Amino acid sequence: MSSTDTPGHDTAEPGPRDHGAPARGVEKKGQPWYIEIPLLVVIALALVFVFQTFVGRVYQIPSESMEPTLHGCAGCTGDRIFVDKISYRFGDPRPGDVVVFEGPDSWNEGYQSIRSDNPVIRTLQNIGGVIGIVPPDQNDMVKRVIAVGGQTVGGCAPDGSLLVDGQPLDEPYLNEDPSPARNPLNCAFGPVTVPEGNYWVMGDNRGNSADSRFHMGDEYQGTVPAENIIGKVQAIILPFDRIGTVSSPDISAG
Repeated sequence: MSSTDTPGHDTAEPGPRDHGAPARGVEKKGQPWYIEIPLLVVIALALVFVFQTFVGRVYQIPSESMEPTLHGCAGCTGDRIFVDKISYRFGDPRPGDVVVFEGPDSWNEGYQSIRSDNPVIRTLQNIGGVIGIVPPDQNDMVKRVIAVGGQTVGGCAPDGSLLVDGQPLDEPYLNEDPSPARNPLNCAFGPVTVPEGNYWVMGDNRGNSADSRFHMGDEYQGTVPAENIIGKVQAIILPFDRIGTVSSPDISAG
């Protein structure tokens, strides 16, 4: 045994260094921008699709039928509203709720597609509609629920109030002067018994709203089936000077 050999200790000879191995602490290079940016766009669009399909979406008011609650008119910039799609998964619409719904067949007379006649643009619009960045090509409307399945609506109280189940409604949101200046034509219809699972809806601007009263001859007697209800209007989000919640008072008769 030589003097350099110590029992119990194996001395390893240094081998050749692997110059091809990456040094410790060096970060791995990320994806190139031309892959990363499209990926982020796809993820963002997917999140928008999920949110607008299952949580809620924004609509713009096109007409005066819900004045003064919601503002809109031809040629002006109408209110933008947030419509909640979750509430009615856990409960049913109630009298007083402001809802957005897809118009039944009889409500669609005169409806014009918002899609382009150009097949390429139309295809892109349809794709945008699916992912929620373009409005759907359907006749979506906004009105207030006045009566639900099993209730009878129609007829006027002495003060001009609308009757539901024979009782006058207290409707502070109406765009009309208090009694006796109310227009009797706004309540002089029916009475109509709302089918189970359907809803009688009317605009707050009774003198300028083509609502359930104008479709009483259809298969639903002017009512809207539950499956057509898209969601509940919760708030006005634009313009800034009109931001606020949308009131849904309990107007149940009796």
